[in-house]
Parts: sequence; structure tokens; C-alpha cells
Amino acid sequence: MTAKFPSQKYPNAGAFIADYASAMGKALSSVRPGELERAVTALKRAIQGDRLIFSCGNGGSAAIANHLTCDCSKGIAANTTLRPRVVSLSATVELVTAIANDMEYPEVFAYQLKNLGRPGDVLITISSSGDSENIVRALAWAADNGMTTIAFSGFSGGRSAQMADISLHVAAENYGVVEDVHQSLMHILAQYVRMSELPTELVQSLRF
Repeated sequence: MTAKFPSQKYPNAGAFIADYASAMGKALSSVRPGELERAVTALKRAIQGDRLIFSCGNGGSAAIANHLTCDCSKGIAANTTLRPRVVSLSATVELVTAIANDMEYPEVFAYQLKNLGRPGDVLITISSSGDSENIVRALAWAADNGMTTIAFSGFSGGRSAQMADISLHVAAENYGVVEDVHQSLMHILAQYVRMSELPTELVQSLRF
């Protein structure tokens, strides 16, 4: 079982950052390389097939979902022939609040997918608990409608880690650590997909 962090009160920030860094390293190492490879393959297949890639999350995870659109849409495309089409379902504040107010909050992502999602598209969900109802409903709808699903999760993984085609689970018991690793995974995926399309000499000269 993953150790709880922090498990004590720290006397100073220097001591806290040392253990936080250690927890980060362990959490990042807990992500299964095979699942990461499968996520890369799914993203490249979607991009090359001109499919849409959707992302969604709540709170801090919503910020990561929004950030993902930048690193994929701009980052992956830079110096490559890849042209990702990425949509964050968390960014549409007018639509999210309308659905939440007029229907129910658990439908905010699934309802958008009903209008936008098509078979062959990809859904990336980001949830520390892996158990947010709106995340679970989005995954269920995507699975029922021919989409490939990738779930970022932490803690026990929740339902999303079990439901998704590809599970990028972070074994950590701290929200900050889980979110930091999710952000790192987003960067890793985008940078690796970009790098895989570049000649060696260009990789050596570019700043990532």
C-alpha cells in the first residue's frame, strides 16, 4: 500500500520539499510504462486518422485538461506534420454551467460528448480520485460509442481506472503529488509524440 504523505508535521519548508520531491519521484515511477506506450499509440492513431481528442477534469484537473490542449495542439504540431485536434470539455464554462444548472452536474461532460464525440475519437479523463461521477459518466458514454478512453487517476484509481481502455494510474496519497504527476504525464505524452516524429538531428537542436 502506498504510504500516506505527509504523515508528520514538518519543522520547515526545506524538509517538506525534500520529502515532497521523493514522493513525486515514487509516484511518477509507479505509472506503468506499458500503459504509457499504449496511450502514445492511441494518440498517434487518432491524430493520423484526423479524429478528435477530448479532455476533461474538475478543479485542478480541469486546469490540466485545458493545458493539455496547448501542449497537444501547438506542441505536437511544432516542426512535425501532425495536426492534432484537441478539445477540452472543461473549458466551455458557459456550456458547463448551463448543463449543470438546467440538468445536473454529473452530465456536464457526457452531454457534450453526445454532440461532439464520434467512433474512433479519444477521451482523456483526469481525476485524482478516479471516481468523480461526471468523469465516470463520460467514460461510460465514450466506451458505449466506440471511442478509445484514457484515464489519469490517483489514490485507489476509483472506477475510472477500471473502466478505461488505458489506465495511467499514479500510486500516491496526496492531491498535490497526484496532480503534479498528471501534469507531467500530459507533458511526457505530448513531448514524446512530437519527438517520435522528428529526425535525430532536429531533436538534438530543438528546445522542448
